[in-house]
Amino acid sequence: MYFLKKGFALIFGSILLSLGVNLFLVPHEILDGGTVGIGLILNYIWDLNTGLIIILLSIPIFIFAWFHNRNYFYNNLHGMLISSFLIDFLRPVGGLLEVEALYSSILGGILVGSGIGLMLKFQTSTGGTDFIAQFLCDKTGINVGIYILIIDAFVIICGGLLLTSETFLLSILTILFVGITTSYITR
Repeated sequence: MYFLKKGFALIFGSILLSLGVNLFLVPHEILDGGTVGIGLILNYIWDLNTGLIIILLSIPIFIFAWFHNRNYFYNNLHGMLISSFLIDFLRPVGGLLEVEALYSSILGGILVGSGIGLMLKFQTSTGGTDFIAQFLCDKTGINVGIYILIIDAFVIICGGLLLTSETFLLSILTILFVGITTSYITR
């Protein structure tokens, strides 16, 4: 029964994440942090498929995980693949809603955070930079949230420099709501 619940959480969480990205973030060029944020930056600049970029960026992370933490590798590989596939598969829904940018950043953050939180509740995730943060935490003893914040801030700052200052400000609001929602669901 646990694996059935975990599978449901993985699929439903990936759908929530993908809808948050495509319905609310992409129409206003708003970013999330981590590999999703990097994928979005490359999507906005060169119109590359965000999900495919996430998979390509995750390959070295998962190779590293294979040698240093197989449990992470097994628990997150399917989450990364399914969520990446759904981000690209649900890309056409991006134009279905007309929501003001400020509200899009909040709603997108809530949906993305809900998807991530649901997956984390069942020990799975989209993988990516969260593993790097966890690895650094294990080595240094500094809280994993600090490393995630640093990585997300770096992605958002790069995106703000490459795109617009509005992207930067809205993306800060988005990752705030992602963090709050994820924390609420996983508590």
